[in-house]
Amino acid sequence: MIYKIRKFTDSTYFTNAIKVTIAAVIPVVIFSFLGKFEMGFAMALGAFFTYPSDIPSSLKHKINGILVTAFLVAGINLIVNIVYPYSWIFYPFLAVLIFLISMLSVYGQRATMVSFSGLIAVSLAFASINSGWAMVLHSGLILSGGLFYLLISLIFHGIRPHRYIELQIAECIKLTSKYLKLRGDLWTLNANKKSIIEKQLHLQVELNTIHQNIREVLISSHTTSGSSHQNRKMLLVFISLVEILELALSTAFDHDKLHQKFDDHPRVLLTYQRLAYNLAANLKQLSKSVKKHIKYISKHTLLSDLNSLQLCIAEYENDLGKNTASEGVFMLTTMLQYAEKQVEKIKIVERAFTLDFNSQDLKGIDKDLEKFLTPQYYPLSTLTQNLSFSSTIFRHSLRLTIILMLGFIIGKFLPFHNVYWILLTIIVIMRPGYGLTKERSFHRIIGTVIGGLIAFGILFIVKDNIVISILSILCILLGFSFTQINYKVSAIFVTMYVVFIYGLMTPNIGDLVQYRILDTVVGAALAFLANHFLWPSWEFLNIPVYLEKSIKANQDYLKEISIFYNKKGNISTSYRLARKNAFIEIGNLMASFQRMVQEPKSKQKQLPQVYKLTVLNHSLLSSLASLGTYIQSHKTTTASEAFNVVVDTAIKNLHNAIAVLKENNLELKVNLPQEDLAMRFTELKNIREKELKERIPIDEEAFKLKMQEAQLVIEQLIWLTNLSENILKTIKILKDS
Repeated sequence: MIYKIRKFTDSTYFTNAIKVTIAAVIPVVIFSFLGKFEMGFAMALGAFFTYPSDIPSSLKHKINGILVTAFLVAGINLIVNIVYPYSWIFYPFLAVLIFLISMLSVYGQRATMVSFSGLIAVSLAFASINSGWAMVLHSGLILSGGLFYLLISLIFHGIRPHRYIELQIAECIKLTSKYLKLRGDLWTLNANKKSIIEKQLHLQVELNTIHQNIREVLISSHTTSGSSHQNRKMLLVFISLVEILELALSTAFDHDKLHQKFDDHPRVLLTYQRLAYNLAANLKQLSKSVKKHIKYISKHTLLSDLNSLQLCIAEYENDLGKNTASEGVFMLTTMLQYAEKQVEKIKIVERAFTLDFNSQDLKGIDKDLEKFLTPQYYPLSTLTQNLSFSSTIFRHSLRLTIILMLGFIIGKFLPFHNVYWILLTIIVIMRPGYGLTKERSFHRIIGTVIGGLIAFGILFIVKDNIVISILSILCILLGFSFTQINYKVSAIFVTMYVVFIYGLMTPNIGDLVQYRILDTVVGAALAFLANHFLWPSWEFLNIPVYLEKSIKANQDYLKEISIFYNKKGNISTSYRLARKNAFIEIGNLMASFQRMVQEPKSKQKQLPQVYKLTVLNHSLLSSLASLGTYIQSHKTTTASEAFNVVVDTAIKNLHNAIAVLKENNLELKVNLPQEDLAMRFTELKNIREKELKERIPIDEEAFKLKMQEAQLVIEQLIWLTNLSENILKTIKILKDS
């Protein structure tokens, strides 16, 4: 329990909540002592408005983002107050303003948060409509609150400049550990492969998010303000973690075949599985030590585990005889080599946190880092290109504009207490996707009811304003802390905070609770209905786009592997970029599938085929990672013509799959008939064996290693071709149905 509390209070979410709480509370306390509570509250609003834009990034981008948001929300408040008295222009102006602010989301994550802040500012502008100098003063105070939040954020950054990235790296280590554990689960006898792969895909979505957060901070800082010792150390750890993930994917053998071969020799698989679990356990322990700032002490002897596996392979070979065991020994030896690479990478991560790491470890690897970041520029063409119904953001912006205008009119002309609560509820709940909007609607209503009842009960018992003030501060702190973790809990604490604040200001607290619940229900209902009936973004409409991107990313990755196998040399930036994009796109595809599952059954069209394609693309990525890793970590021979023909066949299959998705009326043909392709696989092995035997001198051990290469590469090529064919066939079924 104590560990969980400590973990929560040391989290990024709690730290951000402390920042916004301090930035909001200090002005209220100071101005309250001066008898100007309203001025302090206006500054607190400015801090609340600005806070969402404080997302992971370099210091320069953080400052720019917060400054833009602070001036934007203050300007929005001022202009709404100016136009409000002129009803003939106010309503069309409000609609255009809401639409334009919503469309800012086309520029990425930071712009999405700035857009959210702007919409919140629009809704809360109606909480205090002013005129003359009062509206200028109120907007100025909102701006001051935003700038004060920036100051608090910079102070926190100065006190613990590296803590955020340490926590993100620790979380990345933990998620990578979970992934290794799942790979180990595949070696269990009669393992539920479907369930394990599904968990891996879900985990890939989380890994994508945290990888992007780390890139934003580490690479942005590296390219804008130079390379500090800490930055380089964390960059080395991050790159090692990405390679560990690739190596984990690389143990991508046909597990059914492996179990058939080794189930009669369970000690081999159990020894390998124990090694896989200990790799994961080491990373998990390391993650905890980074979070707690305590000395890392490994609890597992990985080198001993490697030796145990080596002995098991030798025993397996002795039991069956060299000739009978040759294929199995090839497989097991390759698995051992992958495990050795894993241990090597894990040792690099361990050294980074226990010793002064050698900066030479990073030599050359940080070249062209900026290419791994999404460029931060905001051309007008990006906005204009999204002004069509083919854009999800355009449909969401239009939907949001209409429903906010409807909510405003309902609140204005019907006897509702606070129109801005209806608008605020719609903005906070409504998301482009149906599933998330539905979930947040229910959580918001439940949280509001529970929070209102609890707060009302406390106010009924507690009459001391100081105690109520302390409780309100605690509630806003916890409310912001749980926003990303548990929205229902967040809604409970935010509602309690609002009730406590009004409890300090007005005696009619019972009416307030009733009105807040009613406003929330109306806002949630409007948001839910809008997402269902106003140009809904059903996920089955977006799935083809994510499928195409995932297939194309895998195709590009395969091309880079082929180029590397043919040319040898060092790993190119284009290879690493292709690998990164393949990981990202499989995560995006899985995220789209997850959203689809949350939608009504009638909208879950071709769900089995979509899931099958997601798994096939993940398996293809595993096979590619296996082939790419093997080529990187072994001194391979020259690629034969047969190798290139087979790779071209797989690339052509993926190209045809994309063509079918785009509904191009092409006569789809594979490069080779199946009989010829099978001959190519045989040819690959025979040519390699003949080449090696003719080479003089060549000892038995060297011959064994070269044949291992041929065997493994051929196995992967067979699997690659089968997977690419299955993707093409399933795409055809998907389109036909």
